[in-house]
This record gives sequence, C-alpha cells and structure tokens, in this order.
Amino acid sequence: MRISVGVVVERRAAKSQWADYLWRPVSVLIGTPAAAPWTPIETTAEATLFYAGDATIELHRTETVYYRDNITSDAPTLWVVLQPAFSEFPYRVLSVTADPGEGEAFTDGGDNIVEALPMPAHVLETVRQFILDHHVERPFRKRRRTPSDALGPETDTGT
Repeated sequence: MRISVGVVVERRAAKSQWADYLWRPVSVLIGTPAAAPWTPIETTAEATLFYAGDATIELHRTETVYYRDNITSDAPTLWVVLQPAFSEFPYRVLSVTADPGEGEAFTDGGDNIVEALPMPAHVLETVRQFILDHHVERPFRKRRRTPSDALGPETDTGT
C-alpha cells in the first residue's frame, strides 16, 4: 500500500560561524499539495517554512509487526529523511516511513537529516487498517544449537 504525503521543512538562521541556516522537517501533510517543491509557506522573523516536496509511504505486509509497535506506542511517529542535494536548495525529500527500524537505518548515512514527527490521524488510520488486513502472527521458535564437537575433527572452530 502507498500513502502520498507532503513534507514541510523549517529553515532557521543558525547561531554558528560554520552554517548560515539550520534545516529540519517539521510536519507531514496528507496528500500531495499542488504547490511546487520549495514553495515558501510562512515567513517569520525567526524562520521560514517551506513545502519541500512529496513522498510516498510504502507499507509492506511483511513489516506489519513494526508498524503495529509504532502505532501502539505513546506517540505514533513518521520518520522524515532529507538528503543533501547540490541544487538551489540544500536538501531533497528522500523518504517518509512508518517503520521505526527503517527510520533508524537512515541515520547511518551521516549527512541525512532524519526527524521523527507525529503521525497524522489519517495516516494512523490507514496503517491501522493495513495491519488488520495483512498482519499474520508468527510464533517465536527457538533454534536448536548443534554442539561444536558434533561438527567433526576437520571443522575449524576459529581457536
């Protein structure tokens, strides 16, 4: 299943000698707005909000346990990922995900900005229905270990 969303990003003046601005995702919109990416939405003395672009949340049947853990937490979350871009604006919307593991994996990239944002009610209901339709409970099965001496004398045990 795919859910189309738009991403709103804030640009704030940095209090640093190494950067002019700080950028961060601040909200997720339902659907895809008609505005072009990087359209200014609101400007105040402290910050400017931009519609940064659209993304698609992809839900997979094999990941329902992770979505369930997310939506049953105290604060259901979407992870928004901005990737550095070498263009007029310094970032592009790379991904929006409801899978906590996938969101965490994006932090390994180093230059990506990953922000956990509240999941909008419409997305929450869509994810909840997806789980009801596709979740299959899989029982935990502990694997039985083979004793090392049963492997035979020619097996290198690394010692």
